[in-house]
Amino acid sequence: MSLKVEPILPRFGAELSGVDLIQPLDEETAEAIRQAQYRWGVTVWRDTGLTDETHVAFSRIFGDLFSAPAMLAKSRFTLREMFDAGNLDQQGEIASDERTRLYKRGDRLWHTDTSFMAQKSGWSLLRCVEAPPEGGATWFADARNAYDDLPPAMKDKLAGLEAEHVHAWSRRRAGMAYTEEEIDAMPAVRQPVVLTHPITGRKTIYVGSHARDIVGMDRAEGRALIDELVAWITQPQYVFSITYKPGDMSIWDNLAALHRGGDYDDVNHRRDMRRTTVKSPPGTHVGTVREPMAA
Repeated sequence: MSLKVEPILPRFGAELSGVDLIQPLDEETAEAIRQAQYRWGVTVWRDTGLTDETHVAFSRIFGDLFSAPAMLAKSRFTLREMFDAGNLDQQGEIASDERTRLYKRGDRLWHTDTSFMAQKSGWSLLRCVEAPPEGGATWFADARNAYDDLPPAMKDKLAGLEAEHVHAWSRRRAGMAYTEEEIDAMPAVRQPVVLTHPITGRKTIYVGSHARDIVGMDRAEGRALIDELVAWITQPQYVFSITYKPGDMSIWDNLAALHRGGDYDDVNHRRDMRRTTVKSPPGTHVGTVREPMAA
């Protein structure tokens, strides 16, 4: 079987087909898939037929996988590498707890997975098991070409800057009742605002909803810069969305793109989405932890 590539935007995103992902892949095919992923940043696979087990097995062609934290070990999945990205509870019913629903709504803000951790995510592989009748798309934004297209003066301004990323900050922005003081009392991870990809060598703007402050900048000024950068990356020429049917899968490089979940009726409609997450490749910049601020 030969890999087929259909671009979605001229410089970003492609639909891939022609390969049976259920079967073990020879190295030539696996490398062709990896190179297509590096080239396009985000790919879409339709009607894959993957199960949880084959989803995990396929994911390993990209590297080592994260496992769900111990506190999530009692999830509805038997495989620790499988993360729940839908709106169902441990019993497989629509989650009714308002705090859980608010927490999940943070995923509808533009972000890159686990930027609040020193060990960043590389690839995320999101598979649809059950889709709502309306909405529930995933939106992607091209942070690489957005960086390339920045005015030279802005590139100079961003050189060497770091942002502090905190998971609770994105949840506050989604409506959870964290105070500034509570978030100050949490550790933060410092990441470069401009990140160089260890495989492709391309630069990307590495911000999103977890990014709270710019190190060394006045808080209001730093947040205004983060918002300006997110607005730049999410201009129409850099953005596309995909809707899912059961069996469809999207794969994105967290070192190349921002993404967000689309709106849908999460009270009345089921959305069963399952994700594996690949650790960033060797040579990736490792974020530095900033300890909680003194009271």
